[in-house]
Amino acid sequence: MPPFTTLPDLALRTLGGSVVAASDESFAEKESLIKPGRPGFLAETFGHKGQVYDGWETRRRREPGHDWALVRLGLPGVIRGVVIDTAWFKGNYPPYASVEAAAVGGHPSPAELLAAPWTEIVPRAGLKGDAEHHFEVADETRYTHVRLNIHPDGGVARLRVHGEVRPDLSVYEGLGLDLAALANGGLVTACSDDFYSAPNNVISPGLARHQAEGWETARRRDGGNDWLLVRLAGRGVLALAEIDTTNLLFNAPAAVSLTGIDGDREIELLPRTRLQPDTPHRFPLRHRDPVTHVRVDIYPDGGLARVRLHGHLA
Repeated sequence: MPPFTTLPDLALRTLGGSVVAASDESFAEKESLIKPGRPGFLAETFGHKGQVYDGWETRRRREPGHDWALVRLGLPGVIRGVVIDTAWFKGNYPPYASVEAAAVGGHPSPAELLAAPWTEIVPRAGLKGDAEHHFEVADETRYTHVRLNIHPDGGVARLRVHGEVRPDLSVYEGLGLDLAALANGGLVTACSDDFYSAPNNVISPGLARHQAEGWETARRRDGGNDWLLVRLAGRGVLALAEIDTTNLLFNAPAAVSLTGIDGDREIELLPRTRLQPDTPHRFPLRHRDPVTHVRVDIYPDGGLARVRLHGHLA
């Protein structure tokens, strides 16, 4: 897999993404494009519109032109790569596709989006049926929306838009916020182990519904401990840490510690502290020096559902 696929999917529905409009969705609904998880398929499952597909499928065009879908990114940011997945579409996939992006402030309507200036970030490229197609993007612009164009018609199972979150934090001026949150620009930049699930899950929006929506490591046999490193949304002063082990019943860590990092300086924010399984923990932090990163150490291994680090931008 290309390195960009380790970055968050900015369009994902569970991160607030939305398919706001499409030229057509006669066979299968546009909303499936940004669903989490792999596309499913059950052969010979027919509805009123034909075979049921877990994806977006348009009619067969009998006129010039091409089909398109407008996607609002749940997390605006810099796009590093796009994945167009035609899983299960074998005789009805589009032979070509392209992707455009736009930066539109406020809460635009579909008509306003269509009238906005668009930049091509993935030139028209050939597609295969039942396959993932990876396209790297070299563009440092912050975007809020993308448009998937398929030429001329057909079905796409998933659209993934991987990148780095660039929110507008000015709305929090004078207020506290979760400086670790993915939605605010936080990012897990390193971790000791991601055997069971991705570390960026712990800073995702909302609550984890089950173990797979948190971060869980393999069982350690070497006497060490697992850890992850969070790059904060900005240099800031932290006042409260939330360490949530919800859903981790028999695989929660025994303890946790937090270390702030500012340049080459390390600051103990939370000494090694006992954790309980399946429990949201809240720990006041007394240190008032600003930091840019926080290392979360768990002892010796296990899983966390969420990590929240509340404070103020310095």
